[in-house]
Amino acid sequence: MGKKQNEHGEGNYEATRKYNEGVRNFIRSGRVEPAAREAAPTTEADELQMAAAESEGKRRAKEEDPSLSGSMPKAPARTKPDDTSSTTAPETPAAPKPGEDEQ
Repeated sequence: MGKKQNEHGEGNYEATRKYNEGVRNFIRSGRVEPAAREAAPTTEADELQMAAAESEGKRRAKEEDPSLSGSMPKAPARTKPDDTSSTTAPETPAAPKPGEDEQ
């Protein structure tokens, strides 16, 4: 049997390779700056519309892309576990350890 012609869904590797090659070629061509200038808003209405679209996209995003700010987000500070806390649910009485008497 030959190569599968209909690669769709989560594995269209041929399309991914073609897209990535096209992006690399475009970047190497030196046409990025002129294309960016051409895509810039020309009127105040365009600028407001683009800003609204960006805000909507950010509203739905989990967090800001760290590559945009130039720094990676800091890891949350680790807290020391409380030695007095129990791992059982609050409504569940603590079970006695082996060798301990029930109270």
